[in-house]
Amino acid sequence: MNATTTRGALLAALACVLVGGSFTANSVLGDYPYAGGQFLRYGLACLLLFPVAGKDAADRLRALTLRQWVRLALLAAVGMVGFNLAVIAAERTAEPAVPGVFVGCAPVAVAVLVPLLDGRRPQPAVLYGASLVAVGAFTVQGWGRTDGAGIAFSVCALAGEVGFAVLAVPVLRPLGPRLLSATVCAVAAAESAAVGLLADGAGWLRRPDGAETAALLWQAVVVTVVGFVCWYIGMQRIGAERATLFSGLIPVAAACTAPLVGTGSYGPAQAAGSALVGLGVAFGSGALRRAGRGRRVPGRAFRGNGRPESPGVRVPERPE
Repeated sequence: MNATTTRGALLAALACVLVGGSFTANSVLGDYPYAGGQFLRYGLACLLLFPVAGKDAADRLRALTLRQWVRLALLAAVGMVGFNLAVIAAERTAEPAVPGVFVGCAPVAVAVLVPLLDGRRPQPAVLYGASLVAVGAFTVQGWGRTDGAGIAFSVCALAGEVGFAVLAVPVLRPLGPRLLSATVCAVAAAESAAVGLLADGAGWLRRPDGAETAALLWQAVVVTVVGFVCWYIGMQRIGAERATLFSGLIPVAAACTAPLVGTGSYGPAQAAGSALVGLGVAFGSGALRRAGRGRRVPGRAFRGNGRPESPGVRVPERPE
């Protein structure tokens, strides 16, 4: 990997580790109104992100087309508000591992969908790596009790995870990671308020207690502000297919942190699954194939995404 792709991989990995380590905060918010919590989380994140989005943020937003605004609304509705709703609904009749297993299949779906939408064939190495990541995520989490509704909502959660990556691809370039994160947080906050008013009426928002405040601050500042920006910078540098490989680190991080708060254990199955996830990420990202490229082939150079380019042509880095 070159410096650009290495930084992108590390940032994507960091974002997924932060999400995986946030499940403790989610458990604290079990009694807090869902829509109100999402409104506070994304609203605060939006306020923190817009000041660092760039001096030309307003101009870039005005330049967006109606179709791009619709995509942003779908990204917030499907990949943020809808994803969290689907997970909560699935866990009403299914054990948490069930939606986790389905979400763990997101790298496979993204490895197929993104190239097809871009008019190219899926890359076999990325697809094989994504499959290993999915198997590793399943091994870490196992399977649990469920019913038809739990499976249906788990499929919706998978669609939300895939949408969070796929829907962002066309708007990442014109907005950049910081402004994109700020904008979708603003849209998600508005959508959460609408859902809360329709579903819960006047009780959709209340003052959180001390533990709930700490959990909401963690989700807003660390998971959303830091995590979203790192995720989209990573996706910008290495592409959606390779970035989504790192989502396999979410259950690994959750399994590693669970013993610290007494909500689970880390045993041989979790260790084996973690190894499979690591192997899948390394293979899909191309790290395992770099040694074989130590001997240069005349007339062939490679970009960070593994596709050949003409000799002597330098691929410029995209701005963050």
